[in-house]
Amino acid sequence: MAERPLCALVVDDEAPARRLLRMLCSDAGIVVSGEADDGDSALALLEEIPADIVFLDIAMPGIDGMETARRIPQGGNTASVPAVVFTTAFAQHALAAFDVGAVDYLLKPIDTARFGLAIERVRAALGGRLGDAPSPADHLWVPHRSDLVRVEVAAVERVEAERDYVRVVVGGRSHLLRETMEGMAKRLPSDRFIRIHRSTIV
Repeated sequence: MAERPLCALVVDDEAPARRLLRMLCSDAGIVVSGEADDGDSALALLEEIPADIVFLDIAMPGIDGMETARRIPQGGNTASVPAVVFTTAFAQHALAAFDVGAVDYLLKPIDTARFGLAIERVRAALGGRLGDAPSPADHLWVPHRSDLVRVEVAAVERVEAERDYVRVVVGGRSHLLRETMEGMAKRLPSDRFIRIHRSTIV
């Protein structure tokens, strides 16, 4: 089965920024299913339109992008939860962005190559929602300081459940990812990892 195109909701109070994101999405084969200029409108739209990804500005009238991300319905079905990519001119919000489960954080003006990397990360995060079930990954993207870093799966020592996150231990360091244990079990190769407990993969 062919991989279907991503559907995106673009949220920014500035029309030129929304226009640029529409162009970037079009070039990347992403369908923009809706636009909003504030957080409340975005949350209302998410109840009506399909969205695999939300491009979300941070500084907006009313509730800001961070609070909007926190209010995106999670529900019990992770397959329906969109991936959030923040788009902002301010680097200081990066750590907070990953704390609310963002897949990536793009600084304005958005670079085309950097946008492409964000889409790669989104596709990895969404996995099987886009078509056939994916093959186990050979790498993971994990938060580190104010960015995401690539970690080879072969270097992962264990994965532990921690509330709404999983803790990935690599080289004695741990990284929190907004993922379920079920999702991690599907992303890791079964010939290298085994789930020995509902909260532990080694």
